[in-house]
Amino acid sequence: MKILTKAIEQAFAKQGDTSQKSAKDIKIVVKLFGGGACTWYLYEKIDEDIYMAFVNLGDAEMSECGTVSMSELMSIKFRPFGLGIERDMYFEPLSRTLEDVMSIVQSGGHV
Repeated sequence: MKILTKAIEQAFAKQGDTSQKSAKDIKIVVKLFGGGACTWYLYEKIDEDIYMAFVNLGDAEMSECGTVSMSELMSIKFRPFGLGIERDMYFEPLSRTLEDVMSIVQSGGHV
């Protein structure tokens, strides 16, 4: 499965720079998951490899926003079967705000 489709790339372009926006005005562009409990909600493309994301690695209380490297994410293989990170193909780009996702995840819910 292709992680970043043309539609997703266009959604990143539409979102643009989020550095001056609040969480209620930032939209999630793509949801990635892997390893059973790890989820990355990408919302801004910084350059060809670096993205801004809200990340939950299995402990909702420790979830946070920061930068992620797409090349590093794609190199991860989870044990025991060596599966990589996948895109949630049912997540609609720009359909949820960062504020909504943070609230749901930090309260123990799933998006």
